Amino acid sequence: MSKLRLLLKYISPYKWSAIKNILYNILSAIFALFSYTLVIPFLNILFERVKLHLSSPGKFQFNLEYMQAFAKYYLSFFIEKIGPNGPVVALLMISIVFIIASIFKNGFIFLANNSMAYIRSCTVRDLRKKMYHKVLRLPLSFFTDARKGDLMTRISNDVQEIEISVMSSLTMMFRDPMYILIFVIYLFITSYQLTLFALALLPLSGWLIGQASRTLRSSSLLGQQKLGRLLSIVEETLTGLRIVKGFNAEKKMKDQFGTVNDHYSKIFKRVIRKSYLASPLSEVLSTFVVMLLLFAGGMLALKGHMTSEKLIAFLVVFSQIIQPAKNITTAWFSIQKGMASIDRIEQILEAEEKITEKENALPIKEFKDSIEFKGVWYAYNSEPVLKDINLKINKGQTVAIVGKSGAGKSTLADLLPRFIDADKGSVLIDGVDVRDLKTTDLRYLMGIVSQHPILFNTSFTENIAFGVDVPDMDKVISAAHNANAHDFIMETEEGYENSVGESGNKLSGGQRQRVSIARAIMANPPVLILDEATSALDTESERLVQDAILKLMQNRTSLVIAHRLSTIQHADLIVVIDDGMIVEKGTHTELMNKKDGFYAKLHSYQAI
Repeated sequence: MSKLRLLLKYISPYKWSAIKNILYNILSAIFALFSYTLVIPFLNILFERVKLHLSSPGKFQFNLEYMQAFAKYYLSFFIEKIGPNGPVVALLMISIVFIIASIFKNGFIFLANNSMAYIRSCTVRDLRKKMYHKVLRLPLSFFTDARKGDLMTRISNDVQEIEISVMSSLTMMFRDPMYILIFVIYLFITSYQLTLFALALLPLSGWLIGQASRTLRSSSLLGQQKLGRLLSIVEETLTGLRIVKGFNAEKKMKDQFGTVNDHYSKIFKRVIRKSYLASPLSEVLSTFVVMLLLFAGGMLALKGHMTSEKLIAFLVVFSQIIQPAKNITTAWFSIQKGMASIDRIEQILEAEEKITEKENALPIKEFKDSIEFKGVWYAYNSEPVLKDINLKINKGQTVAIVGKSGAGKSTLADLLPRFIDADKGSVLIDGVDVRDLKTTDLRYLMGIVSQHPILFNTSFTENIAFGVDVPDMDKVISAAHNANAHDFIMETEEGYENSVGESGNKLSGGQRQRVSIARAIMANPPVLILDEATSALDTESERLVQDAILKLMQNRTSLVIAHRLSTIQHADLIVVIDDGMIVEKGTHTELMNKKDGFYAKLHSYQAI
């Protein structure tokens, strides 16, 4: 029930549509009941058992007795006044009234469904939006364990499963209880003994349905998890297709995909089989109940406690409860199936947002003096990655961070724009802890160029002016010139409006890197974070990229994560990190003079 309450929370913004839906359903149920009860006068006329009531019903009163007197009066009028054809005309009039009632009933059903369609579409839209916004807010550390394929499954398939299994069932859950309630009230008025007997059979039906649906939710959850794993394999295959083919690993990937696919198929078959059980199970139970009622009602009629036409009307109305009851059963099965998807979505929506902004966060519009790391510690899964880091970077300095792979260089850089937060210690900008600053303002001060450039499947203009609502083409072209990217951009068919392809796959590595540098130049940040951008490039591309980086670094404060030591020899300060600790600091010359130092050893390894 807690998960259902969660879903109702998302529906709450559309409560007026829900109220309209309920109102229309009540009206449709009333007109449905009215049309079904016309069977009594119809049978009376047909079997010539009408007792004429020619006295006027009097002044209008809103109660059942007046309605019955009113109907009997006009029915008697047609039969008595029209003559021999009176019963025929009366039957015709009853049929017309039935058609009119049916039109009203179905009209209100349409209006109710129209209100529910609005709720369904808007709720699913809001769920997807909340999921996407949550993904944008989650820290980068969350995605080290999460599979992209699984996340995509939750945003697409799980949300769609809620729309199919749960939201579509809400139509029945909103409508059918109204029908049942109004019909049961009528049945109580007609024969409370027979109605109580019918209601006594419901707990047994509910217990049988509950037993059948108990395992549906767990099976559905396991199925969605397997589907997430399946899409992860597809995503990994598409991303690494060159490696798969290069290492003749097609069979390995086929076997891996086939195993998960077969497992998912078996689980899916179980889920569908249990879902299909809902309709026949409710059909058998309803048949059983109707036959018992027919027997019990027949006994009452034979003993004179109930007229035969009232018994038939009772059974007609009760038979109309069967389909709504079956619908509720089917809806319950569907909701149980969809609850698994709600669980998976809730895991994302309730994931801890470690990087949060304080209510009274301070604005910062410019970088004035220095960046300082004071006693910084950070751990991944309780394993320390940074240990008591103390470092000061003055405005205008170029500081290079070097060390072996896994030493903690990128983690140190990620602390500055608050992609992660220190476990202990603090990172200060102009003497203010970054956790006390507005995150958006803080990141506006940073320009990031990573080792593996990230481009989006859109035009050169939109990639270079990423984050700018209305780009100035003069500034875009100027940034491309400074990044040595203008010439190859103009060689493409559509120039700056040409698409770069998914992840920039239409470009070479050097071209992608120069576009990402142009993006940083366009942003014009005072602080640069450079993850060595030339380590995977050929000599010509490296020269062009290095020239672009030097232009980018002019008059800026730069934190450079260096893999090739030859590229940072002119840095103002070189910081050597080993096993999460700063082991050396100094200029290139100072560190090279330490013959047995870490930096000198790293330099000698690369010189070989």
